[in-house]
Amino acid sequence: MSKLRTAVLAATLGALAVPSAALAKPPLGEVREIHDGLMAVGIADEIRNRCDNIGARMLTAMGTLNTLKKRARALGYSNAEIEDYVTSKAEKKKMRADGEAYLASRGVAADDTAGLCRVGREEIARGSAIGVLLREK
Repeated sequence: MSKLRTAVLAATLGALAVPSAALAKPPLGEVREIHDGLMAVGIADEIRNRCDNIGARMLTAMGTLNTLKKRARALGYSNAEIEDYVTSKAEKKKMRADGEAYLASRGVAADDTAGLCRVGREEIARGSAIGVLLREK
C-alpha cells in the first residue's frame, strides 16, 4: 500500500473515532426526562405513603415507569445500565436530595406531612407529572 493511501486510511479511521467518542451517552441520571420522570414517581410515592387522604394511581405509575424504561432503551441504554441506575444507592441518595429540594421550593420540609399532603392536593389539581400519579380518596 502506498504511503498516501495509508495516510488517507489512517486519517479516515481517526475521523471516525472522534464522533463515536462525542456520541458517548451521558450517565442515565443526567438524562433530564428520565430523571424528572423518576423523581415525579418518587415524590408521588412519598405523598401517597404519608397522606391518608391521597392514594396512588398505580396503573398510571406502572405505565409511567414502563414508558421511562422504553425511552431509556430508545436512547441506547441497555437493560443492565437501566437496572444499575435504578438500584444504585448513590443515585437513590441524589434523587432523594433532588426531591427534598423540590419540596423545599414549595415550602415543605421533608418531615412536614401536612405540607406534603397540601403539595399533593395542589399537584392533583394542577394535573402535573406528580399529580396525575395521585388521586384524592
